[in-house]
Amino acid sequence: MLVLAAAAVVALGGFPAGVVADGDAAAPDVGAGPNATLVEAFPSPVPRGDPGEFVAVRFDGPTDTTNWTLTDGHATAQLPNRTMSGTVAFSPEPGVARNYTDHRVEPVEGRLLLADDGDRLELRADGRAVSTARYRRAPDSKIRDFEAAAWRPLGATDHRPVSTHIDEATAFVLPDSPDLVEASLSGTENRLWLAGYTFGSDSIADTLVAAANRGVDVRLLLDGAPVGGMTDRQARLLDRLTAAGVDVRLLAGDHSRYRHHHPKYALADDRSLVTTENFKPAGTGGMSSRGWGVRLDDEATADELAAVFESDWSWRAATPWQEYRAGRSFVDGDPALGGFEKRHAPETVSVNSATVLTAPDNADDELVSMLDAAEERILIQQVRIDSRENRLLRAAVRAADRGVPVRIHLADSWYVEDDNAALAEWLTDRAATDDLPLDVRIDDPAGYDKIHTKGVVVDDTAVVGSLNWVRTAKAENREVLVALRGEPAADYYAAVFDDDWHGDDGASSRSVPAGILGAVAVGIAVALLVVRQFEFVGRNGTLTDWQW
Repeated sequence: MLVLAAAAVVALGGFPAGVVADGDAAAPDVGAGPNATLVEAFPSPVPRGDPGEFVAVRFDGPTDTTNWTLTDGHATAQLPNRTMSGTVAFSPEPGVARNYTDHRVEPVEGRLLLADDGDRLELRADGRAVSTARYRRAPDSKIRDFEAAAWRPLGATDHRPVSTHIDEATAFVLPDSPDLVEASLSGTENRLWLAGYTFGSDSIADTLVAAANRGVDVRLLLDGAPVGGMTDRQARLLDRLTAAGVDVRLLAGDHSRYRHHHPKYALADDRSLVTTENFKPAGTGGMSSRGWGVRLDDEATADELAAVFESDWSWRAATPWQEYRAGRSFVDGDPALGGFEKRHAPETVSVNSATVLTAPDNADDELVSMLDAAEERILIQQVRIDSRENRLLRAAVRAADRGVPVRIHLADSWYVEDDNAALAEWLTDRAATDDLPLDVRIDDPAGYDKIHTKGVVVDDTAVVGSLNWVRTAKAENREVLVALRGEPAADYYAAVFDDDWHGDDGASSRSVPAGILGAVAVGIAVALLVVRQFEFVGRNGTLTDWQW
């Protein structure tokens, strides 16, 4: 009912001054004395009947709101007869609304019938419009931020990039170093916290159970709606962990603030581990995927990651495993069975600093800034880049326009090969037309089964983490990355990138022209879909982007 979103057009004619375009900040009426602005609204709480709806107003100075009203065009509510300052949320049900906002909440007299399919909101002083905003189609459990021009999940965090000074880190890649992952999680005394998308590792489960038996605080936080469904293997492992005293929670349900909980990191006392890989045999187990990882023996970095973990762990959508699993069914999972020689040993590398980045809070903007400042090299290894308009890709192309050498290495997996081939062809044509130092290749795996990396090297900085270069990952998922600044660290991942780039013959991975590759990929993808009848299911049972 109480729904606020911004209008599609700026009202310069039919609406009073102060009406703004969909997603723009609400503005004071021209000539209005009071300086107050509609800043956000919560129109569609999950419970039946929408209890707890609110509208937030920012007062730029102490303001007497006697004879002030708030209307949605259908009903009008009277603001309290008192002086307001700062940002105040107004609600017909302030007791409930206080559960949904950190703003001061004040009651209103009357009713606001904000429609879920769109409405126009107007703040008035003595009958005169002070600020007006408009919205369309309010999603459940999201707050409309008029100034940011976006719907924000209820309870969304606002983590800032935090850099810590460290002297060294342990850089490693997979499938080459699965033993390092398990060793990094062993021997804890106080805490062992894992945050992941999915979980399927018997050996890591053994480590968690052993730690719980020692009295360590052991927690496992996972996504509650992985694409394709949760496997019966994962369900059995989570049953075992819960029985052993491990606290297992899954982010699921109506109050989920992100589409997917997709990070891959762990905290072992004051040691942290950040990877591109899931905690399962195909990932950290070293049986399939090329991935990057880093271990940081640094208390400050671990504390920052712990703050991210706690903010997600304590959110209302974090559901205990036994509560989550009641009445659910699970899908069959295909185990990874590959074995690969260890070509790249872990290295202790010098680092100047480590910066923890998170999505959707800050990672996209920080990576764009990093790419825009590049001077010497950009190396990108990704499963997929979803669009020519991808902000990160556009920043990389801008760097090539400045003369920075850019190499982009994309996966050959059947479910992305067609899209990757088409993008590679377009980029190669662009590079040839504009004489850019830009090269793109589709992977020809050597020493691993497939690319699962989400990594980039920019000059002397390497970024390792869970962020796929697709819109939903950047804007709607919880993702965690760490940027390692220091030439030795960047050179380690660059050397692995170079070996992967050249493929098994040491000369060339599959490169464009990609037209033929695209046609072949279509045939392969169609055949596999017919044979295996894959179904991609999102959090609400709808088609969604594949999560890697």
